[in-house]
Parts: sequence; structure tokens; C-alpha cells
Amino acid sequence: MISQTAEYALRAVTYLATHMDNPATAQQISDATLVPVPYLSKVLQSLVKSGIVRSQRGLHGGCSLTKTPEELTIFEIIDAVDPLKRIKSCPLGIVSHGKNLCPLHRKLDDVYAETERSFKSTTLADILNEPTASTPLCPMPSK
Repeated sequence: MISQTAEYALRAVTYLATHMDNPATAQQISDATLVPVPYLSKVLQSLVKSGIVRSQRGLHGGCSLTKTPEELTIFEIIDAVDPLKRIKSCPLGIVSHGKNLCPLHRKLDDVYAETERSFKSTTLADILNEPTASTPLCPMPSK
């Protein structure tokens, strides 16, 4: 349903939300989330461009969130790196269908719409505060 890029962005932002007191380097985020640094750097650039993450160079630099987890929705994170694509016209290019989707494509778009609504109504804090025995990040690799 979501791309690997969106998954990586969610991992990175989740990590940053659990380390709000200190900016994190790409290497620190990569180590914790198991996202390769080169790919992560591109994801972080998109998150910075969208205003979700701030990046600071220098000795005490790194990445940090610009919003609290309570203010940041899952939709905003995904939309910053790989927006969900709704079906607005016939994906097969059938001219007679135009914007009048056939029942199959209308149903698929309904699912996309519901997913979008769910992501828009779910904050990062909702994810972080959900009672569970597992954390929303990858376990640290054993050395």
C-alpha cells in the first residue's frame, strides 16, 4: 500500500520523535532503523524540504523534528516523500470512462480515500503511545 520510501520516512521520523532532546545524525538514524544511509539521506532531504525535519550542520548538528508527535500526522510524513495516488480518471485511458470510474476503479479509489482519511487522523503520538509489547522501530542488530 505504501512505498519503501514512505516506510523509511516513517521509521526515521519515529526515531526522531523518540529522541526529541538531541538532534540525530543520518548514521545514528540508519543504525536504529536499518535504513541504508544513502537512501536515508534522500528521504531526510524530502522531509527537510517539506518542513517536517530540520537539519543543522556542525559539531552538535543533526536532524530533528519541527513539530511535536502530537502535531504530526502519518499522512504528512508519507505525503512528504511519496504521496498517495488517488484514481481521478480511468487508469486504462478508456476515453468513454473519463472521470466516471468503472465500479472496480471506483472501489479501489474508495480504499485509497479511506487509507488517506485514516493517515490524516492518526498522529505520530498515536502510534508511539499505543500500548504494545513491541516498539515501532527495528530491534538493534546484534553485533
